[in-house]
Amino acid sequence: MQSATAISSPPAPQPAPVTPDEPPGVQASSAQSLTATAPEDRPPAAGGTQAARFDAAYLRNPPPSYPPASRRRGEEGQVILRVHVGRDGLPLHVEVAESSRHPRLDQAALQAVARWRFEPARHGEVAVDSWLRVPVVFRLQNG
Repeated sequence: MQSATAISSPPAPQPAPVTPDEPPGVQASSAQSLTATAPEDRPPAAGGTQAARFDAAYLRNPPPSYPPASRRRGEEGQVILRVHVGRDGLPLHVEVAESSRHPRLDQAALQAVARWRFEPARHGEVAVDSWLRVPVVFRLQNG
């Protein structure tokens, strides 16, 4: 029997548990700690600028549900989303930066991340709007 997993793909190898948003019988692997990057993939500038984050365990951002039709068809892939995060930590805009080549998977990632909460970027002590990239991996697992 195959189980479906929708996880956020980690650029860093530190696990952080999340609560899966999957139907019964579908196992979701825990997302791993993620480091947000600026759109140009540059490190934060000197002077106390901190990038927005979505990997903190207390945010409890669940992975997307694996679309049933995609599961039946064996569709897997990675979606990279660009997210405009407001000063309040809510996503202002979410768009596909790199498609999984499966529209259902792209849409599931968009819908889930649009409901996430983020730790906003900061310039010193002041929260600021920012853009970051969020990788989401959809992988079917045998088990």
